[in-house]
Amino acid sequence: MGGAAHALGATCGIPFGPFTFTGELGPRLFKTLPWAVPLIWIVTVLNSRGVARLVLRPWRKTKTYGFWLIGLTAALTMLFVLALDPFASRIKHYWFWTPVKFPLAWQGAPLVNFLGWGIVTLLILAFITPALIGKRLSKRSLPDFHPLCVWLGGILIFGIACAQNGFWPAAAVDAVIGIVAIIFAIRGARW
Repeated sequence: MGGAAHALGATCGIPFGPFTFTGELGPRLFKTLPWAVPLIWIVTVLNSRGVARLVLRPWRKTKTYGFWLIGLTAALTMLFVLALDPFASRIKHYWFWTPVKFPLAWQGAPLVNFLGWGIVTLLILAFITPALIGKRLSKRSLPDFHPLCVWLGGILIFGIACAQNGFWPAAAVDAVIGIVAIIFAIRGARW
């Protein structure tokens, strides 16, 4: 679904804003979508969900846990993309943003891009969450830190690359995102 949304975005600018993929991401699927984009979606959404599960671990037994998990996963996905975009568009040149009339942007990306990622993530989770729910009754399990490591590894790579290339605001935001995520994930996991 994320890849389809990006294919739609590449052709008409909806829901992420106007952008153009370059040849840097490799061969394209259906002459529109670089093969790596669906992989980026899978890695981003599943690891954001894993981090959200760590953060919300103390509230697993509440009736609204699932809704909070979906909402926090969408928010963490948007934060991950906030860190990814300067790296991908300004350093690696995987895509270029077309300027829009709305003056607010983050490192060249229109703010609607991040909102689009959040909305598409909510739609994806509406369909895949039933498949991701554990069906077996189990005793209290140990927290799984693997998604946090992958998620933070991406943020770290993006932040270091931004710092090396002089994009200091992006590097600072990446550092803040990473530190806050670590604090909340460890606090939730220790519960």
